[in-house]
Amino acid sequence: MADDPARLHSFTRDGLTFEVDDEGPVGGETVVLLHGFPTDRTCWHRIAPLLHDAGLRTLAPDQRGYSARARPPGRAAYRLEELLADVLALLDAAGVSRAHVVGHDWGGAVAWLLAANHPDRVATVTALSTPHPAALSRALRSDRGQQLKSWYMAAFQVPWVPERVVAALFHSIVVRTGMPLEDAERYAAHLAHADALAGPIGWYRATASSHVPAHRVSVPATFVWGSADSALGRTAAELTREHVTGPYTFVELDDNHWLPERRPRECAEAVIARVRDADDADAGKNAARG
Repeated sequence: MADDPARLHSFTRDGLTFEVDDEGPVGGETVVLLHGFPTDRTCWHRIAPLLHDAGLRTLAPDQRGYSARARPPGRAAYRLEELLADVLALLDAAGVSRAHVVGHDWGGAVAWLLAANHPDRVATVTALSTPHPAALSRALRSDRGQQLKSWYMAAFQVPWVPERVVAALFHSIVVRTGMPLEDAERYAAHLAHADALAGPIGWYRATASSHVPAHRVSVPATFVWGSADSALGRTAAELTREHVTGPYTFVELDDNHWLPERRPRECAEAVIARVRDADDADAGKNAARG
């Protein structure tokens, strides 16, 4: 596969180079897989093969701040506008006009906002763990429990210190929240030093200066949420339905935040079901026109 010219191994935007895993049937429908914090594109290594078995091609990038050659300095470089533009550049580089987009954690937020603001490029969206951003904002204003769960978002606004603390305590932080040890060790090898964490934490610092509207989502959407999630609570999960106008499925699992690592089969089944439902709907529309 390494020498296959049909495969995309990296793409560039504004002088930055992003690493990509391009796998599965080249002619299959494309599923973009967006990781969250503090993981990387390897978080999909249990899910992607199940999607390939269903005939789907997957594109899994290391996102801005995570790819070694895509770590620009400064808070403004991590605004949501840039994160969305990176995914659009990935689609363009792959020659894909419209894709199914799947995201976990921060990747889920990007997936929701991409679907809301660029429905012409998103066939379906499946978010793992992450509620619609507008639902999370509402929960942060009204739900004391969500405010307590999100304490770290304010802590990350402090300059310089958070990346050093997280680097020093990386294993204990993520394992304590339920991540399998083997996954924690793999991510630590990539990210557990302060320089590597500056970009990922920059995503949190840039939120206030971002100007991407959290519109309602009209494309078919699925939200998979773990009822024991230590960061994202039930209020935002249940409010998400109000921010989707298209077909919507909510899947609740008895598990924690790390769904790609802990519940890959259920996550893959949710993605495949969403893709197949959309395909069936399109086929029905075409038959009606015929």
